[in-house]
Amino acid sequence: MSLRFPDRVKFAIERQFVKGAGFQLLVVMVAIGLISVVGGLLVAPTGEPFDDLGTAIWWAFLRLTDPGYLGDDEGSWRRFVSTLLTVSGYVVFLGALVAIMTRKLIAIMDALERGLTPVAFQHHIVVLGWNSRTLPLLRELLGSTGRVRRFLERNDARRLRLVVLSEKASASQRLELKAEPGIGAKEKQVVLRSGLAIQPDALHRVACLDAAAVILPSSSQGPDSLVTSDVETVKALLSIAAQARLNAATLPLVVAEIQDMRKRSVVERAYPGAVEVIAGDATISRLLTQNILHPGLSEVFNELLTGSKGNAIYVRSGDILPGADLQTLSSRCPRAIVMGLLRPESGGWKPMLLADSKTQIQKKDCVVLIARTYADTQPDLRVQPRPTVSRRALETSAPLKGLRASRVLVLGWNSRVPSLMSEFSSYTRRRFEVDIVSVIPAMTRDQEIREYADSEITAVCRHIEADYRIAAELRRLEPQHYDSILLLSSDRLASGEEADARTMMGYLQLDDLLAEGFLVEGDAAENKTRPQLIMELCDPDNESLLTVQQSEMLVSPLIISHVLAQVALRREFRVVFDELFTVGGAEIMFRDQGSYALDQDADFQAFEHAAARQGEIGLGVYRCVPDADGQRLQLNPDRSMPLALAEGDQLLVLGIS
Repeated sequence: MSLRFPDRVKFAIERQFVKGAGFQLLVVMVAIGLISVVGGLLVAPTGEPFDDLGTAIWWAFLRLTDPGYLGDDEGSWRRFVSTLLTVSGYVVFLGALVAIMTRKLIAIMDALERGLTPVAFQHHIVVLGWNSRTLPLLRELLGSTGRVRRFLERNDARRLRLVVLSEKASASQRLELKAEPGIGAKEKQVVLRSGLAIQPDALHRVACLDAAAVILPSSSQGPDSLVTSDVETVKALLSIAAQARLNAATLPLVVAEIQDMRKRSVVERAYPGAVEVIAGDATISRLLTQNILHPGLSEVFNELLTGSKGNAIYVRSGDILPGADLQTLSSRCPRAIVMGLLRPESGGWKPMLLADSKTQIQKKDCVVLIARTYADTQPDLRVQPRPTVSRRALETSAPLKGLRASRVLVLGWNSRVPSLMSEFSSYTRRRFEVDIVSVIPAMTRDQEIREYADSEITAVCRHIEADYRIAAELRRLEPQHYDSILLLSSDRLASGEEADARTMMGYLQLDDLLAEGFLVEGDAAENKTRPQLIMELCDPDNESLLTVQQSEMLVSPLIISHVLAQVALRREFRVVFDELFTVGGAEIMFRDQGSYALDQDADFQAFEHAAARQGEIGLGVYRCVPDADGQRLQLNPDRSMPLALAEGDQLLVLGIS
C-alpha cells in the first residue's frame, strides 16, 4: 500500500531531525524562510512602505524574530498578519531553536559526564571495570603513599593518576567516590571513562597502552550466565594485546584477577606481556583454610590484607641497606619486623622468608617487612641500633606424628567451595571431614567439586540438603560437635547486601543455638570447646563489622582489592602472598606460652630473641580477652612493651608447621 503525500512529508522531516542538531537547525531555518516569504507576499499588495517584495519579506522576518515590532504596524490587515508572524516566531524561532540548542547542550554535558573523551595521561594506573572491588581498590592505591612514591619514581611520573573504565560512567559514581572513606577529596585524582574492556575505542579512551599498570578486577556474572568472569578477563587481555600489535606499542603490566585458578595458564598465554594473575576464589580459600588451621588468624589477615589501620606487608628493593645482612637491617629498623628476602632465580623469585639472620642482602634482592607505615621500613642510621636478633635458618618441619582430624561444617554454597575443598586436600598433615549444607542439590555440588579438582579430593565431603536459616534444621545438624563452622556468602543472590544479610542472620541464629546447647549440657559443657565460627562476607560496606563483631570474619572484596593494588604497585608482593598462605614453606601461626622459656617480666624484644633461637620470627601477641575495641591482636608492638601474658594468651610467629 502506497503512502499518502502528508505521510511522505512527515517521514522526510523525521529523517532530517534524527540526523542531529545541525540538520534540525537547518529545518528550522528553512521554516523561518518560508514563513517570512509567505508573510511578505501577504502584505506586499498593501502599498507603502513596501516598494518591492524584498522589503515586504524583510518586514515579515523582523516581526517573526522580534515581537517588539508588533505595536508599530497600522491597518487591520497588517496588524493581523503581524500578529500571526509574531505568534509563529514564538513557536518556530524561539521555541524550536531553544529546544534544539538545549537538547544539544544536554547531550554534550551527558557525554562529558560519561567520559567519552580520551585521557591525555602517561604512566598512570588503569582499572578496567566498576564492581565491588573497585572502591576498595582505589582507596588502597590512594592510601599507599610510600609505595606510590616509589612506584612513581620507577615510572618517571610526578603524581598518581587513576583511570577507571566503567560500562557507563555517571555522576552517581563520582558521588560514591567522594563518600568513600579514604578517598574523599582525593577523588579528583580518579578519572572515569565509559566503555567495556573488550572495546578497542574504550581501551584507547583510557590510554591503556600508555599506562604503567592495568588492573583487571573480576566481576560476578551470576550462576546462570553462559559467559563467566574469567572469559571476560581473557577477552580483555586479548583486546589489549591486539591494540598493542596494531600500534606497535609496548605492553603494560597487567594484574588480572580470575576466579578459577585452572585458567591461569590460559590467561598467561592470552597476554604476551608482563602479567600477574591473582586467583580470587583460591586466595580466599587459602585464607579460610589457614584460619581453620590456626583459629584467630582472621584478625591478622584483616590487619595485614585489608588496608585498614595497623600494620601491612612491605616489599623493598635490596638497596635499602647496601651490603648489610638481615640482622643488621633489623637492628636499624626498630619499628619494623624483617621477615626475610626474595632472591632472583630463573626469571622469577625464590622466597627466603625464614633465612638465616646472617644472610647478606644483595642489590637485586627484595626485602620483606611488616610495619605500620612505609617510613618505618627505612633504616635509621642516626639512632642507636637495638640488640641484634640472631636466627638460624629453619627449612624443615617437625616429623609427622599421624594425621590430625578436623570436623568442618560449611553453611551455604558459592563458587569458592570447590577451591576450598581442593585447598583442604592439599594439607597432607591434616584430615578434614567436611559437611556442606545448602539448598543447592547435592548432585550439582558434588559434580562442581569433582570438575574443579585436578587431583583427587582427599578431604571427606558429605552433602546435606537443608536451609540453615530454619532453626529446626540447624538444630538437627548438631553444630556443637564440629571443630569449625564456616558461613559462606552466597553468590546466587541479586546483590552482596542480600547475601551478607542472609549470612549474618544465620550466624546470629547459630550463635544463639550454640549458647543454648552449652547451657543445657551444664557441667559437661565445661570440658568442651565451643566451635570456631568464621563468616565470609562479600559486601565491602560491611567493613565496619570487623571491629564490632566478636566473631572471625573475612570480607572477600577488601582482601582481593588489597592484593590487586599491592601487586600493581610492586609485582613481588604476589610471591610473598603465595609463600605465606599456601601449604608448605613459611606461614603465620600461633604458639603456646610454654613453647619459649620466657621470664614473667619479659618484653617483646625478649620474645623475639627466644623465637629466633628456634629459627622463627616473633610477630606479636594474641590476647585471650579482647580490649575495649574488641581487638585481641597486638601485631608488631613496641620492643619494650611487657608481654604480661595471661592465661590463654598466645604468641604469634612466622615459622613452619
